Parts: sequence; C-alpha cells; structure tokens
Amino acid sequence: MFFWLIAIALTLIVALAVLQPFWRSGAGLAEPAAAYDLRVYRDQLAEVDRDLKRGILDAADAERLRTEIGRKILDADRALSRQLTTPRAVARHAAAPALILLALSVLAVGLYLRLGVPGLPDMGLSTRIAQSEASYASRPSQQEAEARLAEAAGVPALTPPADPQFVDLIEKLRQAVAQRPDDPQGLALLARNEARLGNLAAARSAQQHLIEVLGPNASAADHAFLAGLMTEAAGGVITPETEAVIARALQADPRDPQALYMTGLLQIQNGRPDRAFPIWRDLLEASPPDTPWAVAIRGMIRDVAWLAGQPDYVPPATEAPGPDSEQVQAASELSAEDRQQMIQGMVSQLEDRLSAEGGPAEDWARLITSLAVLGEQDRARAIHAEALTRFKDRPDDLATIEAAGRQAGIAG
Repeated sequence: MFFWLIAIALTLIVALAVLQPFWRSGAGLAEPAAAYDLRVYRDQLAEVDRDLKRGILDAADAERLRTEIGRKILDADRALSRQLTTPRAVARHAAAPALILLALSVLAVGLYLRLGVPGLPDMGLSTRIAQSEASYASRPSQQEAEARLAEAAGVPALTPPADPQFVDLIEKLRQAVAQRPDDPQGLALLARNEARLGNLAAARSAQQHLIEVLGPNASAADHAFLAGLMTEAAGGVITPETEAVIARALQADPRDPQALYMTGLLQIQNGRPDRAFPIWRDLLEASPPDTPWAVAIRGMIRDVAWLAGQPDYVPPATEAPGPDSEQVQAASELSAEDRQQMIQGMVSQLEDRLSAEGGPAEDWARLITSLAVLGEQDRARAIHAEALTRFKDRPDDLATIEAAGRQAGIAG
C-alpha cells in the first residue's frame, strides 16, 4: 500500500509540473496586456476633455490629441483581439497534455500489473538474508539439476562437429584407457578431451576416476576441474555435491583460482553478493587479466560491487601503466624532439585510461609526476586534486598521492 501511495504522489507532482504552463496561459485570459493599454488610453481621452474645460488646452490641440489617442485605441483593440484568440486556442488544446499523461499513467500501471509483482511485500535486510539461506538450503541435487536440464532441453545439446582426425584420436584414447583404466595421464587426457567434444558425462566419469586413482595426491586443480564439469552438466547451478568438490579443492589449495571463482559464483546464485564481492575482488587483483576467471569476473564485478554496497569500486587496470622494454628501446633511438612526443603520447594514454577506467593510486602518482616532468603543471595540479578526492577514504593511497604532489612540486 505504501508503494502505491508514493507512486501516486510522484505521478501527481510530475503531472502538475507538466500542466502548470498550460494553466498559466489559460489564466492569462483575465488580463491581456492590450486590455490594460485600452484603459490607459481611455483615461487619457478623459484627461484631454478635462484640460479643455479648464482652459489648459485649446480646441485645436485637444482635437489633435484626441486623434492620436484614438489611433492608439484602435491599435490596442486589434492587439486585444489577437491576444484573446491565441490563449483560447492554447486553452482548447490544454486538455491534450492531460489526456496524454493520463494515458501514460494507465499504461504504466498496466505494465506493472502484468510484469511486476504488486503483492510482493517490502524486503528488509534480515528478510533478504533469510531468503538467501532458504535458497541455499533448497538447491537441487546434482541428479535433479541434470534431470531438469535434460527435460528443459528435450534433446541433447548440439556441439560443433569435430575434426574427424581428432575424433579418431579420441577413440584410440578411449581404447587405451579401457586397457589401462588406472593410468592417471590417460584419464586426465580423456577427461579434458571428452569435455572438448561436449561429452560431459564421459568427461566427469573420467575425472572422478582420476581423483580416485590419485587419492590424497589429487591436486586442487583436479577437484576444481571436476566441479566445473558438474556445474556445466547441471546447467550452471552449483549443487551441494559440486560445493563439496569445491571445498576439497580449496582444502588442497586455498588460493586455487577456479575454486575461488566458483565459490563467489555460488554466493551470487544464492543472493549474497556481499560475500561474493571480496572473494572476486581479491581474485581479480591477483590474477593476470587474460585468465578465464579474470575475464568472467571483470564483466560482472561492477554490478556485484554495487549490490554489495561498494558502488565506488574500480577494477584493476587491464594493461600495463607504463612503457614496455620494446618501447623503452625504441625511445632511446629517437631524437630528443621525437622522444618527447613519444613520452607525451604515453602519458596521454595513461591519463585517458585513468579517466575512463580508474586505477590504483600508484598509476595516478605516476601520471602526476610525469606531467610535472613534461612541464604541464596545471594539468598535474588538476589530476592531483582529483586523485586526492578519489582516495580521500584510503589513507595509504592518499599518502602515495600526496607524496607524488610533493615530488612534482605542486604540493607542500
């Protein structure tokens, strides 16, 4: 009910703001400017008659003034006719905006009733946490998830046709593994290549047997790969059985990247971005930008950060902030003028990237000192001021920016 009251109030406020100019134009009918002029001119005619009776004006002057004022009265009368016609036309069309607003309001309510959830109660933090716990507890088992996926698909998923030579090699690999079922190397190759062919059941079976053969020597990557196969077979759902496999991977190596990625994904699937965000943030900052999990996280981390109450989070840069060895070598072979232009180009690229994507305090400090070296003190001061504002709540980063300002000679 409270939602509807707010929605109605906001709609009325907007409607009043839109319709007010039309109402003002209609109100203008009460006193057009030409009507005021007519009253003034009539008073002037009366004043001419009074001055003539008192002897202040002679008959010739009085007649001349009457002619001039009469001409003004005719002009004002024509202007009054035009002013009365225009507002009336506006007033006749003033109903159109009201009808349009009414139609839009009805359409909005209809769309909400069709697409929204009118009866959904307000959800406080405790309610949301309780719902996430319920979602976590009610996850389907691996068997149930795979059965649902198969039922929804109706037919097995189609995979791109493989190279006949590759298929022939895999068939030979299957025969070799069948002859030596406990060979770890053969099982590892078979699991990964069956996955490449889209044979998830065969890949998972081979990977599970590999882990059984390896026993305590199974690595975190072995468990994480099995968890990935199980998740894919379940249509992307991390089931309780998959979570147990992830836990074994993290027990073998608490820093295994694939297991950490899937741990964050599990939290998101169950409505806890506040738990997923720190896991993914640390993993993204510790991973090379071209790794699969870093690419996947980078595409979602801003939304996850916003949902976790960290709207100002800026992902780490995806490219090196400074020149590489080849650029340094190239710069050494240039003339002084060309070298200066090359340095300015790299500094401009760094500035553009920080402006668009943000970056760590070290990059901002490097930009500030570089601009100062190039003699662009005003730009250095502007970047320094922006960085002080950006990192004001991070004491360590703020100290880095302040030190760069002192080094650049733009701060005390």
